[in-house]
Amino acid sequence: MQVQHPFRTVTPTLDGEVLAVLAGADAGFTPPQVHRLIGGRSEAGVRKSLQRLVEQGVVTDERVGKAVSYRLNRRHLAALHITALARLYHELLDRIRAELGRWQPPAEYVALFGSASRRDMRPDSDIDLLVVRGDDVKGDDPVWRDQLDALAESVTAWTGNDARVLELSAAEVRIGLDEGQPMYDDIRREGVSLHGRADYLKRFLGRASMP
Repeated sequence: MQVQHPFRTVTPTLDGEVLAVLAGADAGFTPPQVHRLIGGRSEAGVRKSLQRLVEQGVVTDERVGKAVSYRLNRRHLAALHITALARLYHELLDRIRAELGRWQPPAEYVALFGSASRRDMRPDSDIDLLVVRGDDVKGDDPVWRDQLDALAESVTAWTGNDARVLELSAAEVRIGLDEGQPMYDDIRREGVSLHGRADYLKRFLGRASMP
């Protein structure tokens, strides 16, 4: 799965890319606008795709001055499923957050990072998760280990991608920040917080250099 191309999970065609754009907003788009948002495809191909989708009734067209505007027909029987596909990335985040919310003992902080958070995945990309264990939780706690394993298994089942869980104690994170390890800069800049305070690493950074 590529989170930035949700429709490629079911179809490799341009029609899926066009539907992803139209499903992303309840608004009309001209062919040049759709073309710019998709990128890497010809405008002629986008126009043909829009016409195919109009013929199927899942997209409507409307002339606005000299231009033609296209939008998803949200009353179509397929519209609910199309919009669900379009938000697969957000569904993944919601599912991870829900699973983390059930953890006992809880994680101190969890973030998605790497190509999934940047939304530039390849089909074989891993899904990288930083999981910070509180200092009061032992790393070999069997319940904690089971939670980590279950999370990795669930993410792989939901996406088809290998889940790579980087589990660190809060103390290890403090050391890494104090040493200026570049991974933490990447996570602060590009990561998506899934559990714990969104400014968790920033707050730790301020403490890392304290005696």
